[in-house]
Amino acid sequence: MTQVSTPEEIERESKRVITALYGDVTDFRINETFAIPEKGQREAWDVKVNFMLNELKYTVDLVINEKSGEVPHARLIDTMTPL
Repeated sequence: MTQVSTPEEIERESKRVITALYGDVTDFRINETFAIPEKGQREAWDVKVNFMLNELKYTVDLVINEKSGEVPHARLIDTMTPL
């Protein structure tokens, strides 16, 4: 695992985790990124991502530790059929 502190590193690690959990996905994109905690020294990133899999749109929330790149928390927020 590597340190995750730039937008490029956040995207790379997010995509790696989603691929590990869900397999080959399409239309991957990051919706929002927040520092954890909001004030003080940053310890992790809260990243919300969207992607398509089997004609369904998924929204997943990830917590990525900044120093190690580990993901201690991944939560499926929503699955929907796009209009």
